[in-house]
Amino acid sequence: MELTSKQRAQLRGMAASLDTILHVGKDGIGDNLVKQADDALEARELIKGKVLDNNIEYDARLAAEELAKRTRSEVVQVIGSKFVLYRETHSKPKEKRIALVRDKRRPN
Repeated sequence: MELTSKQRAQLRGMAASLDTILHVGKDGIGDNLVKQADDALEARELIKGKVLDNNIEYDARLAAEELAKRTRSEVVQVIGSKFVLYRETHSKPKEKRIALVRDKRRPN
């Protein structure tokens, strides 16, 4: 699912108040980090991550794209060393999920 610009703007606003829960350190993006991101996305749908200074392999854009690919999520935003990922959860009832704005011009 490709996010529209309105949906990205909505998610960016929601992410502003989130704490950073994912840290890409000197070990890079391993299976443990991918599992942690996957579990967090399933529980929260929207997560914020950061690439630490001691990581020489990844910048925030590259780390976000790699994690998005491996967790089947969408990159919402990358600013400096921080990034935001989104993936709709299927473990919560519809009422408790993030309700994305719909683009009236695009069919579902």
